[in-house]
Amino acid sequence: MTRKVISPKLRHPEKAKNIPFKIKKKPDWIRVRASYSKSYMKIRELTRQHRLNTVCEEAACPNIGECWSKRHATFMILGDICTRACAFCNVATGKPQKIDYNEPKRVAQSVAKLGMRHVVITSVDRDDLKDGGANQFADCIKFLREYAPRVTIEVLTPDFRGKNNALNTVMAAKPDVFNHNLETVPELYRKIRPGADYIHSLNLLKEAKKISPEIFTKSGIMVGLGENKNEILQVMDDMRSVNVDFITIGQYLAPTRRHAPVDRFVTPEEFKEFRAIANSKGFLLVAATPLTRSSYHADEDFARLKKQRNYQISSSI
Repeated sequence: MTRKVISPKLRHPEKAKNIPFKIKKKPDWIRVRASYSKSYMKIRELTRQHRLNTVCEEAACPNIGECWSKRHATFMILGDICTRACAFCNVATGKPQKIDYNEPKRVAQSVAKLGMRHVVITSVDRDDLKDGGANQFADCIKFLREYAPRVTIEVLTPDFRGKNNALNTVMAAKPDVFNHNLETVPELYRKIRPGADYIHSLNLLKEAKKISPEIFTKSGIMVGLGENKNEILQVMDDMRSVNVDFITIGQYLAPTRRHAPVDRFVTPEEFKEFRAIANSKGFLLVAATPLTRSSYHADEDFARLKKQRNYQISSSI
């Protein structure tokens, strides 16, 4: 059995001494009550039964109770062990398992059983694979179209860095939304996302829109990691320069004491300002609240995306 290793690569004095930092007390606006409904228990049962992983559990998402109660989950394919060790992420790092080629079919069957309207498929980074896992994404889309033809499909992919034609493989499968998160401002990449490259991730979003202009593109960042306002606004401009349709902005929360610490808790008033600024920059949709996560309310957001695009088209006629 492969040994899981949680390996947050940090660049903090506390880490050099292997001393965990003290987690800041969460303000009232970031507190969430757990919710364990029948729908929640059904999703939990199905994922265990079909041997599936969800980023909801692996990343310790604070919204899991609410989302699962609404039968909305984000499935994490290609195993639960990542080849990278980002300082913000709670997914285990180590040597990944072999690809389970039956996984896409099980995902589709689970989505059909749950009667989901919208599904998000993401994955760990698989730098060990020639295609970065792109074919597994494509197979998930293929089986979802077969088993759950009414469901809309959002993919949240890795950066496929160094994987030729990986993006083309995913886009050829025709998801409804292509999502790749920039995660943070470029100035913090070396510390927070050391295995990635900001310009490469931005270009991935650019190429996705170029390949299939009709497919919505989406990206998100976390705040409260030490960035400043001007850096956030620059990321917004960078996203719009590559025609990203939908931006998400949420508060970073340290999963454990061994991960990057929270620099500060951004207030609801500041998130309201971010929403107003992002809307003024021309995004079709903006989600910016303390509890916003990449796939939070993704089903409702997709309906709003379509509505906004239709309105934009009708207004230009």
